[in-house]
Amino acid sequence: MVMDKMNDGTLTDSLMEIYDLLYKRFGPQNWWPAETQFEVIVGAILTQSTSWRNVEKAISNLRTAGVLSLDGLLETDIDKLAELIRPSGYYNMKARKLKAIAGFLSENSGSDLDSLIKRPLDEVRQDLLSVYGVGPETADSILLYAGGLPSFVIDAYTRRIFGRLGIIPEDLSYEKARTFFMDNLPPSAQLFNEYHALIVRLGKEMCTSRNPKCNLCPVKPLARESSFCCNRA
Repeated sequence: MVMDKMNDGTLTDSLMEIYDLLYKRFGPQNWWPAETQFEVIVGAILTQSTSWRNVEKAISNLRTAGVLSLDGLLETDIDKLAELIRPSGYYNMKARKLKAIAGFLSENSGSDLDSLIKRPLDEVRQDLLSVYGVGPETADSILLYAGGLPSFVIDAYTRRIFGRLGIIPEDLSYEKARTFFMDNLPPSAQLFNEYHALIVRLGKEMCTSRNPKCNLCPVKPLARESSFCCNRA
């Protein structure tokens, strides 16, 4: 793996080269698509195990019902909440998760996150991870996209793309993968935001799990291992 062979400076250069190629191809992604910080948090919960199209339907239902707010979630009956978010799938479980994160925010910061994100990143992250239904990817999405904090988000697209490039093992643990990117990129929330969004764009459109469109991939020239799809005969 490249991560074991390069020094930190070379790794940083390589990761930034990939970013530059993705940005040149796709341009700014303007993530996260939401009107408020709180809507980002709700979306981060709802997007678990479903497509963003379904999340948009669920958020639209919440907005139409007038409950897309901290008080709205706290005051809405959990069965009614589950019905409103039905399009997102696993709606009974996600209703419980929304109630849990709303309760956490009510006790710690309110819906704007201001008092919460003033504390050290690692402390805030650990608090979020203690909330029912908030795993590492969800916590980092909240920190990055709602809080504007430099916490790199790892997802299946990240592992697939950088595994195929031979930079990290595809089965690398979440925390080790996150540490790798955070140690080898400038600590910038703006950069992390755009980079993750570009990774998702590439993973959805070209570097798919099956039948990847390697001939269209903007990072194809950087493939380092013969196992990478771009190097297959």
